[in-house]
Amino acid sequence: MYFKDRREAGRLLAMRLLDWADRRDIEVVVLGIPRGGVIVAAEVAARLHAPLDVFLTHKLGAPGNPELAIGAIAGDGTMLLDEQIIREFAIPRQYIERERDAQLRSMQARADRYRQGRPPIDTRGRCVILCDDGIATGATALAALESLRKRHPARVILAVPVGPTQSMEALARACDEVVALATPEPFYAVGRFYLSFEQVTDDQVIAALQHQPPIARDAAPPAA
Repeated sequence: MYFKDRREAGRLLAMRLLDWADRRDIEVVVLGIPRGGVIVAAEVAARLHAPLDVFLTHKLGAPGNPELAIGAIAGDGTMLLDEQIIREFAIPRQYIERERDAQLRSMQARADRYRQGRPPIDTRGRCVILCDDGIATGATALAALESLRKRHPARVILAVPVGPTQSMEALARACDEVVALATPEPFYAVGRFYLSFEQVTDDQVIAALQHQPPIARDAAPPAA
């Protein structure tokens, strides 16, 4: 399955989530993992008529090789570590602490920039739909789900266009429901399943949060 771009993926994902549109029994909020996940989440939020916010999480990179993830951390400090990699590369705990602190400072600065002075949405007692543009290892999404649980939502749904079966099964154990449009095997990279997968800028994230796209005609009508 291929997606034209993140917006199309978000529209298709929203069609699988229409049961959560205009709910009167529970408040629904949509969160996007920056940067690409916010573009997907904006389409979902618009079609569900739900408020949209960001949820920051980031991988922790290895010394001298930031692309090698030794774990992941959410904006509230929730941290998951890959102890096998840490042992294999003999990574000092002092380095992990420095990397943790650096990522927390960076995420706080990004959250302030993205929200432009708006407070974060309260998720307590609400149904939270967490979106990303795809899942690879699932480490950052898992950190996000663990962090969200501490905020006492009524329900947490992870919604993504694509991800490998093994990662999606692991993430399903950390939330109430997983909605994925495709779980292809073999799985090489998220971008392989998009015709256009250009890097998303901070300005695009800010614009998506400020101006949600118009409701498509194929979306469910508002409840009477």
